[in-house]
Amino acid sequence: MSTNNTAGLPQNGGVSAMTLDNYIFPAHRLRRQQADSNRIPLVLVACGSFSPITYLHLRMFEMANDYARINTQYEVVGGYLSPVSDAYRKAGLAPSSHRVRMCELAAEETSSWLMVDPWEAIQPEFTPTAQVLDHFEYEINQHLGGALSADGQHRRPVKIMLLAGADLIGTMSTPGVWAEKDLDHILGNYGAMIVERSGTDMDEALASLKPWEDNIHVINQMIQNDVSSTKIRMFLKRDMSIEYLLPRPVIRYIEEHNLYIGDDMNPKEKQKASQ
Repeated sequence: MSTNNTAGLPQNGGVSAMTLDNYIFPAHRLRRQQADSNRIPLVLVACGSFSPITYLHLRMFEMANDYARINTQYEVVGGYLSPVSDAYRKAGLAPSSHRVRMCELAAEETSSWLMVDPWEAIQPEFTPTAQVLDHFEYEINQHLGGALSADGQHRRPVKIMLLAGADLIGTMSTPGVWAEKDLDHILGNYGAMIVERSGTDMDEALASLKPWEDNIHVINQMIQNDVSSTKIRMFLKRDMSIEYLLPRPVIRYIEEHNLYIGDDMNPKEKQKASQ
């Protein structure tokens, strides 16, 4: 994907330097004009801890881009990583400043079209996914005016869609985990592209999400990859190599800042990592 827009980054060191006071929506890689007016412009948004970001997180965007191009009428014009704020208080969660910076290193140094939006990460309170997607809807379609058609004659609204792993769809299908209104807002108004993962029964998970099945796209992994942030943290605690599991700039950053060295995993997390 081309990178024909250089606006949308602060002058003081990238997205990891942003605060609530100097926040600017990153749009330096957002393609502002479509290549094919017969398609619907689409922006993919992945929300998560990214503690740390792995190659699987990045690979999900490539799989979704291929899926959209081959199987749908969507045209991907941008992709965003949105790290959760520190208020999420999950075991193994590095400070948001580190997680945003690692995502930034991964996106800027290994991709030509991915971006990191720190808006969610710098919020003092936890922000529900539905509100995060509303934020992207506002910034891209209201503030930036959507995407220009291929012929340059008119502007079109950009479809915002959640990109996630199958474990997320599993939680969505579990009673009591998600509020019904949030599910309807996310899956009804935006939709989701879900990358399958081993150990998740997609048919069972999707069975309880029938009202929104037309807005849920399941992407099969042709090359299975079960690398997880949990396993990366376990490797680091055991003083084991994590080379080729995450981008080298992220590995250097982890080493320089001595991240994930302390034993902050709870027993349930340790068991999950050892499986």
